[in-house]
Amino acid sequence: MARLGASFNHMAASLQDQITQLAQLSQMQQRFVSDVSHELRTPLTTVRMAAEVLHAARDAFDPVNRRSAEILYNQVERFDALLADLLEISRFDAGAAVLEAEPGDIFAMVNRVLDGTQPLAESLGSEVRVISNETHCVVDADPRRIDRILRNLVVNALEHGEGKEIHIYVASDAHSVAVAVRDFGIGMTPLEASRVFDRFWRADPARARTTGGSGLGLSIATEDARLHGAWLQAWGMPGEGACFRLTLPKKQGAELKGSPLPLPPRDRNGHVYPAAAGPSKEIRETL
Repeated sequence: MARLGASFNHMAASLQDQITQLAQLSQMQQRFVSDVSHELRTPLTTVRMAAEVLHAARDAFDPVNRRSAEILYNQVERFDALLADLLEISRFDAGAAVLEAEPGDIFAMVNRVLDGTQPLAESLGSEVRVISNETHCVVDADPRRIDRILRNLVVNALEHGEGKEIHIYVASDAHSVAVAVRDFGIGMTPLEASRVFDRFWRADPARARTTGGSGLGLSIATEDARLHGAWLQAWGMPGEGACFRLTLPKKQGAELKGSPLPLPPRDRNGHVYPAAAGPSKEIRETL
């Protein structure tokens, strides 16, 4: 029994050492990401200025150099977006992210996102519809972070919706409000839906990244939701599309008990959630 106890203690100590090493490695990784992101800011600013000068003067170049200037400008823009996402992730990892909540209308937030994504929707040929029984709903939220969450969800739906219609559902109850973004494109499996919020994760790692951004968008959206005490959940089915649902407490500090929208949004009879009875200034049926 003494030898068994000694072996057990040795095993426990070994596991504790490994846990400590992993924790230290995680801290080093977070510090590395933060340090590199900040150090890249200065040279990227210089490269960005040079790329903007070349891009502005591209009409005077020959076709090959003109195309090179355009590619350089676009890739610097993409690099800048990636760096901004890395800096935001480092703030979350360091616990430095601060929520600046204020009362706001969720429909106004949705409409701002629709205005910003209209060119992409038109270029992809997708129609975006807002479906709700309500026209006004006030929620305590940080408008910048909610805008970032919703914009990410809408852009993802447009890029993976295969040109089909996109539905945005909005519903609320006494304690919470929910916004669900539903596309009818390629969809995803339940396993993919469970991993879609992981950093840099892709359903098909072999596929070239021709759409989307840094691969951190949904991870940042998850952290933004967590700051609000909110839920951000995903559903998908291959060939039937995908749906992302954001559920927010109406009052900051309140604990969510449930969501006013099912996932994906359906009514009791299994039909699509009923649309608003008439048009309103705060809600648009078609973009």
